[in-house]
Amino acid sequence: MLSKANIKFLKSLQVKKYRKQEQCFTVEGAKSVQELLASDFEVLKVLATDQFMEGHAIRMGVEVITVTESDLANVGEYKSNNAALAVARMKANNPLEIAAGEFALVLDDIHDPGNLGTIIRTADWFGIRKIVASPETADFYNPKVISATMGSFTRVNIYYTVLTEYLQRVRARIFGAFLEGKNVHDVSFGGEGLIVIGSESHGISADVAALITDRVTIPRYGYAESLNAAIATAVICDNIRRVMPPVSDLKVDRF
Repeated sequence: MLSKANIKFLKSLQVKKYRKQEQCFTVEGAKSVQELLASDFEVLKVLATDQFMEGHAIRMGVEVITVTESDLANVGEYKSNNAALAVARMKANNPLEIAAGEFALVLDDIHDPGNLGTIIRTADWFGIRKIVASPETADFYNPKVISATMGSFTRVNIYYTVLTEYLQRVRARIFGAFLEGKNVHDVSFGGEGLIVIGSESHGISADVAALITDRVTIPRYGYAESLNAAIATAVICDNIRRVMPPVSDLKVDRF
């Protein structure tokens, strides 16, 4: 049975102010909750239907509340969630150091939560584990971001910081996505570097652009004005990985 206090707490976590205050966030849906339970996140409570509970083990020490599908629709962001909702503790916003032989993404004011979630999922697909984001980039713990990652939020780390200060300390090549630059199909990315993706409406800001070492463009063959930021990320990541052998021992369940 869900108490009024629980309902109020869960609904408050849909708002960034209260997520920050409580240092907690919610995860909805069977797949995402499963991924969360298998991760290194601290899970505080799980609300689940009888059907979900029958097929999934819950960690020791996690508060479990059996609920109906109607309960989940009432307290969550998504009315279509018919399985489970979990509350987890946020991770600290710790600096990310990019190791030799590693690629990472840098996001310059990606405001749309759906775009950020898709970028995180794309990074996971291409084996990129680190994202450095501007303070104005959408909140990693926004329910729409978490949902769009389809569980990839558990494997990709993000660090929010002032990008100019961070990039000034980087010695690796810094690639940036621009409407004008070297054709991405002709770029030799090497084995490491940072990939900067700009905002949906304005692209890479002038201060950040001044620190880019390699301007890259995705050639246009039609008449669209621009590419979606998440799609551009996928195209560039694909070209980075073309010369690298894929991980062959992973089971791929879906695209």
